[in-house]
Amino acid sequence: MSSDEDFSLVTDPSKETLEGIKALLFNQKKIYEQHLEEHKELAASRDDRRDMTEKFKQRTVKLRDQIKKDKLSYSERIENEKARVKLLNQEENELLEEIERVKAALKDEKAENLHLKQQADVFMAVPEKKVVFKGKTEKASDSQPFEMDAHIVYPMDGGTALITFEEEVVAKKVLNMKKHQVALEGGCSISVEARPIQLMLPTLVEIDSEVCPQRILISNLPKMDTEPLLNKLEIHFSKSKNGGGEVDECEMLADSGTVVLTFVDKHIAKGLTDTEHHDVKLQQKKHRVRVTPFLNGKIKNFKTKMSVCPRTVLLTGIPAVMEQETLQDLLEIHFQKSGNSGGEIEAILYNPVGEQVSALFQGVSPSREEDGQ
Repeated sequence: MSSDEDFSLVTDPSKETLEGIKALLFNQKKIYEQHLEEHKELAASRDDRRDMTEKFKQRTVKLRDQIKKDKLSYSERIENEKARVKLLNQEENELLEEIERVKAALKDEKAENLHLKQQADVFMAVPEKKVVFKGKTEKASDSQPFEMDAHIVYPMDGGTALITFEEEVVAKKVLNMKKHQVALEGGCSISVEARPIQLMLPTLVEIDSEVCPQRILISNLPKMDTEPLLNKLEIHFSKSKNGGGEVDECEMLADSGTVVLTFVDKHIAKGLTDTEHHDVKLQQKKHRVRVTPFLNGKIKNFKTKMSVCPRTVLLTGIPAVMEQETLQDLLEIHFQKSGNSGGEIEAILYNPVGEQVSALFQGVSPSREEDGQ
């Protein structure tokens, strides 16, 4: 800047004075104090926000812990409910099975009751038959138990013989000796072998009976020829107006004097037995007959055991060297002699080679092993 250039300094006349400076300082002090207040407010606001942030952090941690606990509790409750549901399903299945068992038992019970009712109806409807008791009464302790004797058909092989002795001890001697030399005519002899007889005997027989839906039993019949009687009964009970139907078979039971009528339809018999008494035209007049159910029997339990005949011996290996009757006599003569370990013979049966013969054992039972031919 040149010396000759004009220069001027403009100043605020109010600041140059003491009063102006004081006023300026006072204003700056106010501004400073105002800034200090704002700073305090900002610091307080900052502290508040920090406290709030810390509280939020703590609350967040608590909420997270609570959520974890709730999740764990919820999982446990779910597992418990699953176990409870499983237990309930198991109990339900057991109850359903029990219901099925009860239904099956009830069905069996109904069937058994029906069967017993049918049996009771049959026992109440047994054909009447007059009998006369000619025995004597005894105390129960003195009575004899019921026994059943079997009739057993024993097929014999060719070249064998059966000998029944009167005493068991004789049969034992013959069996113990086993081989026997039987003398024949002309100084000849044959060798035979003695063997025990084993029979299969029944020890228990249980029979289950039920009402036949197609048959009826007709009793209280007059004495007349069998064929006309059967024809009259078949004609009467084949008519629907008499409650009958088509007859398949009509048979007389000779031992009881009753008639068994078999129908083609299974629904005819019950109606006739329910009525029970029927008027049938026999011998040119009405005769009242009695119609009762017919029982079908079925073996439901059958037990047997092998039993040795104590007095009967089987002879084997007998050749056909002479006439049957002659050879049988020679066998009987031989085994009657005590010197041949024999004894008194009750019965003898010889079956030659090539022949087919069967022996019948009667009065044989497991508790009383008697035998006959």
